[in-house]
Amino acid sequence: MLGLALALLGTPLPVLAHDVARGDLLGASDFVLEERPAPMLPIAGPAQILGREALRMLPAGTLVRAADVAEPRLVKRGEPVTISFRSGTLLIRAQGRALGDGRRGDLVRVVAVPTSRTLDGIVVGSGAVRLGGE
Repeated sequence: MLGLALALLGTPLPVLAHDVARGDLLGASDFVLEERPAPMLPIAGPAQILGREALRMLPAGTLVRAADVAEPRLVKRGEPVTISFRSGTLLIRAQGRALGDGRRGDLVRVVAVPTSRTLDGIVVGSGAVRLGGE
């Protein structure tokens, strides 16, 4: 009974201060504290939200769940990327263009600008793709 009474009392919770579009990165300035009844479903904590990308449009006043966000896309379709290949002490770099979106560790297709060849690589950073090798 006490648990139900506490759940009905207002608790300061972080809610979105404004609408957030799909693909936007969430930061501390996107949130305000509001008195709300304790939610029945778990909401995401700051470590699960801040710096993450919204997977859908989130309206102002929303309590953000972990399923609403993901690691940010580091490579975006149509944008330039740096393609690298390392084997031992040999390092080859080339400019390319991403054919798809990717987060760290994702496999993406890219086109190498100098050769117009399509390659598959792993996203290793912002605008950076690594091909096989070491």
